[in-house]
Amino acid sequence: MGHDHSHHHHDHAPKLDRLNTAFIIGILLNSAFVIIEAGVGFAKGSLSLLTDAGHNLSDVASLALALLAFKLSKVRANNMYTYGYKRSTIVVSLLNAVILVAAVGIIAYEAILRIGHPQPVPGITVAWVAFAGILVNGVTAWLFMKDKEKDLNVKGAYMHMAVDAIVSLGVVISGLVIYFTQWYWVDSAVSLIIVIVIMAGTWQLLADSLRLEFDGVPKQMDLNKIKTELMKAKGVKDIHHMHVWALSTTENALTAHLVIHPEETNNFNQIKHDLRHRLEHLEIQHSTFEPEFAGEACYEKECTPQPPEGETFKKHNH
Repeated sequence: MGHDHSHHHHDHAPKLDRLNTAFIIGILLNSAFVIIEAGVGFAKGSLSLLTDAGHNLSDVASLALALLAFKLSKVRANNMYTYGYKRSTIVVSLLNAVILVAAVGIIAYEAILRIGHPQPVPGITVAWVAFAGILVNGVTAWLFMKDKEKDLNVKGAYMHMAVDAIVSLGVVISGLVIYFTQWYWVDSAVSLIIVIVIMAGTWQLLADSLRLEFDGVPKQMDLNKIKTELMKAKGVKDIHHMHVWALSTTENALTAHLVIHPEETNNFNQIKHDLRHRLEHLEIQHSTFEPEFAGEACYEKECTPQPPEGETFKKHNH
């Protein structure tokens, strides 16, 4: 069996130092804002401010968890965890999505209870606090913009912040509406709109995280495209039993059975090198190949010679 676990550094992967700084700044900014927004929300009785503060608090937890996952993903492999702790990034991504969905459920329940019994809130105060939220969330989202397509956790952080900035804009508008009209029910109505916006952004993150958690093929991967590309390699006659999955939110792996021409036996290392190069361009960094030679019949658990013509081949049951 041929193994090929390449550990090349790619520009495709996010830079850890830059992300480390982005996460720390994001955590500090949002923590400070949550304290201010929640304090004003409680003092003034604004559900929309408390809703936004609750969502921002879940973002602080998400940023902290994502930072922890990045740290763990760099820990070296050992005899017990042969891939290291790379998968922690997938677990954290899923946990973040679940936290968001849970937070949204609580907010929606409270908003529905209060929409029929609106309470007076100072609209101008709500508007000013929410405006500060636009600045905080906008700056934090900008910190993650460069790496958002390279990692699911970074994308999750970026989405949270971008959505929060939009949500804060909604709260600003609701504050102004309340200030000029005294329509206090708008405060609860905006909370429900916030819930819908958050769910729309979170659902895909949850689906993507679940896919990776169950070793599904990463969303951007196309098995047919991968096989077509690998079949272009010299000496490869066929490829089957191909599996592709994510080791982390930034690294992918592949295993496959390669049917190669018998005369290419001595060139197997060269074939592997060619295949590895092709896979790197398809965002697959780790690969394991099992060679088979034309004339063999391969089964999932064993590869045995083809029976002579006219004879029946009996597959052994295990």
